[in-house]
Amino acid sequence: MKDLQFNRRQALLAGGLGTLSMSMPGVVMGSDEVNDAGQAVRAEKSCIFILLCGGPSHVDTWDMKPDAPVDYRGPYTPIETRVPGMLINEMHTELAKVADQFTLINSMHHPGSISNHFDAMHNLLSGQSTKRVQEGILNDQPYLGSIVARHKPSTRNFVSNAWLIKCVGPPVFCAPNIGIGGYLGSAYAPVFVGSAENHPAMATFQPPEIYAPVDESRFGDRRGLLAQLESARYDRDQQVKDWSDLRAKTYDAMTRTEGRAAFELQREPDAVRNRYGMHPLGQNLLLARRMVEAGVRFITVNGWAGQATHDKSGPPSSSWDMHGGNMGMGNAFGDGSYGMGFCLPRLDQALSALLTDLQQSGLLKNTLVVVTGEFGRTPYVLKQDPPGRQHWPQCFSTILAGAGIKGGQVYGKSNRYGEFPTHNAVRPEELAATIYHALDIPINNPLDATGMFRTLTTGKPILDLFG
Repeated sequence: MKDLQFNRRQALLAGGLGTLSMSMPGVVMGSDEVNDAGQAVRAEKSCIFILLCGGPSHVDTWDMKPDAPVDYRGPYTPIETRVPGMLINEMHTELAKVADQFTLINSMHHPGSISNHFDAMHNLLSGQSTKRVQEGILNDQPYLGSIVARHKPSTRNFVSNAWLIKCVGPPVFCAPNIGIGGYLGSAYAPVFVGSAENHPAMATFQPPEIYAPVDESRFGDRRGLLAQLESARYDRDQQVKDWSDLRAKTYDAMTRTEGRAAFELQREPDAVRNRYGMHPLGQNLLLARRMVEAGVRFITVNGWAGQATHDKSGPPSSSWDMHGGNMGMGNAFGDGSYGMGFCLPRLDQALSALLTDLQQSGLLKNTLVVVTGEFGRTPYVLKQDPPGRQHWPQCFSTILAGAGIKGGQVYGKSNRYGEFPTHNAVRPEELAATIYHALDIPINNPLDATGMFRTLTTGKPILDLFG
């Protein structure tokens, strides 16, 4: 055996672990350490990215304009928060109590002429402000979760990058590179968890097969083969030794129970589950917290609030695409599935519970929470019956908390109608750079999967947001 020649992939396949560690989306292993008891320690930094698919109205949520004419400001009244001068929607009663834990950016915008979900999502998630296709060339920039999985992979969990409920329905709602990992490849794409018919608010919820129990006896036999391989001559080569280490880490991660245990939400007290809300958004945020505790680096949560019992319209991908009657979505200010009267209280309940739990457990120090849509909505209410608002990429709002972000501040400002930023405008580039900075990922000259040097974004982190 010692005279056999093995390449990297053959060495992994010999241990029976190669296809799992190299071809499954999201399955990349890093270098977390173990403590004196031999237990894996928690990941250094993680991110929960709550994507309010469809684009919530900034002037009805976090950048309200109470002095504007009623055709602009809409029907809602802002309320005070724990932060002097920070006003938010009257239905955000719980978020108002924890406003000192997050920063509110009211000057997000997409430069250029985009107006559709597809390009706006791509720009937001890639950290670029260019159209997805330029002169026939597809933009293959990986998205935030893939970059984090590449630079901060986990060994405590079999997955580094997860997406809770992939956007479904018409393809116009989905960004093009979410399932492929961009130029990094499928190993850095997210593992998709759940669906409209299988989400953690359901008693029958099932995790992905990747988290199914492992036949440890079968892998134990193959681990014995690894020990033989490690004594062979080719394993003395440092490059192959590195892959031998990867095999061992993959085996270790696969046989741990903590990744699977994250999905056992019944372990949580009923009071905790109810505090998040027994609906898809609430239970997905609770699951995201548990996945962070289990070592997943980046979790994107689709901000689907569920479907109102009296209104089953709409795909589970775009609760916040509140056009109103011109697209058959009902009253944007009502209590239907596409209504703020239904969606805002659920977001308020779930997000406040998440921030409270992370803060009280100490996890907020190392967990970045991002809450944003891909764009905002028209500052004026559409003159139709029932009312709604159209897409508005020129201005929108974003919430950031944790991982060094100062709480209790409002960054940036829009004009009196919320039409465009007037102070400290923030593009997708600056948001991405700020996220990477919070997670300790270098922006300039990082190596990609092929060993090439790439700049992740041309933006610079907003250092004023950090304490």
